[in-house]
Amino acid sequence: MVTFRDFLARFRPTGSPGPGATGVPADRAAELAAELGPSLAGLAQAQEEAAAIRAAAAQEAENMRRMAAQRAEEIVREARDQAPQVRVEAASAVRRPAEAEAGRLLAAADRAVTDARRRIAERMPALVDRAAAQALPQADEPRSFR
Repeated sequence: MVTFRDFLARFRPTGSPGPGATGVPADRAAELAAELGPSLAGLAQAQEEAAAIRAAAAQEAENMRRMAAQRAEEIVREARDQAPQVRVEAASAVRRPAEAEAGRLLAAADRAVTDARRRIAERMPALVDRAAAQALPQADEPRSFR
């Protein structure tokens, strides 16, 4: 790793001021490659790892989607298989109270009919006698036909 001191050393003059000094010019490209090479190599490795992680995640997501679709199909199939039995149970749950109410209504109607028949039987003789009494005196009276 390049230190700050080494970084600043790039800007120092290589010789004494004045006319041409002898020496080898600095290779800036080599220095930059030496400085940035390890960082860029680490970045390339990180990019490869990220691509591998994305590919694995995409594969796992596809597997999860496929398994969820299969499970959904199983649930739908089970629901369709159970639907007739559920309908029967639901109808039975509704039918029982309705049948009980119908039984109560029929019993009440039977009691009302029995009561009406009893009252009819009690009142009928008196009503027949009254109707006959009203009809017979008129039959005994002579009528005039014009």
